[in-house]
Amino acid sequence: MSEPASISAGIAARYATAVFEIADENKALDSLETSINDLAAALADSEDLQNLISSPLVTREEQAAAIDAVSTKMGLDPTLRNTLSLMAAKRRLFVVPALIDSLRASLAEARGEVTAEVTSAKALTKTQSEKLAKTLAERVGKKVTINATVDESIIGGLVVKVGSKMIDSSIRSKLNSLQNAMKEVG
Repeated sequence: MSEPASISAGIAARYATAVFEIADENKALDSLETSINDLAAALADSEDLQNLISSPLVTREEQAAAIDAVSTKMGLDPTLRNTLSLMAAKRRLFVVPALIDSLRASLAEARGEVTAEVTSAKALTKTQSEKLAKTLAERVGKKVTINATVDESIIGGLVVKVGSKMIDSSIRSKLNSLQNAMKEVG
């Protein structure tokens, strides 16, 4: 991980921990999850909101006023709304995407869930995805949510990442291994 990304993840993790603990104490995890999903959708849909949180040209005051107006209009969870205001005052809004990811991970952990990053050469069918989730759930002992992506360069097979474990059964990796073995022989 690059240093700036690592710094952003660290900042986001600290804010996420605080928000999660406060929401947990207030028994507001469901409200927090709804707010996180709404905020993520708004970020994905609005280029103006993306520019607001990442542009160094926007002043602290403008960021604070805009994020307060947006979060109030969206009806975000009060804890998240206050945290976003604090982040704007400290010029930390650029870590909001990492904050969302960190909060989602905390919520999933609290529910006993884990997310599996799955890369395949072509899109998985619903049946394949469900079967894979069931198999992984048996292995890890938790409910597994599949986050599937398509990468045609792996040719075939799957690359599965669950937590710190990775299983690479792609044809590309097998061809690379074969190529390395052939180089060693001759």
